[in-house]
Amino acid sequence: MTKSRIRSVKKTKKTILQKCNETVEWVDRNHSAEKEEFEHKQKELEKVCAPIITKLYQAGGAPGGGMPGGFPGGMPGGFPGGGAAPHTGGSSGGPTIEEVD
Repeated sequence: MTKSRIRSVKKTKKTILQKCNETVEWVDRNHSAEKEEFEHKQKELEKVCAPIITKLYQAGGAPGGGMPGGFPGGMPGGFPGGGAAPHTGGSSGGPTIEEVD
């Protein structure tokens, strides 16, 4: 990496960390804030971080996460509660659950 690239990365890291720390401090001081205030703070943070993160991904600067060799065939049972939406479409070949009163 060139010296100018290193300076740019350090500046970018500093910008993100400052905004994250500012947001965390605000949340710590404002536990009783309204939902809209939290959403506003979230949007402020995203406004700063999203373009930077997008640029990193486009440049291939994102670290390759995951396990070495991955999970051939996928993770059995997925990652419950991992944030992904559950599969709801199509036939899964699994049992069918009917509503009971």
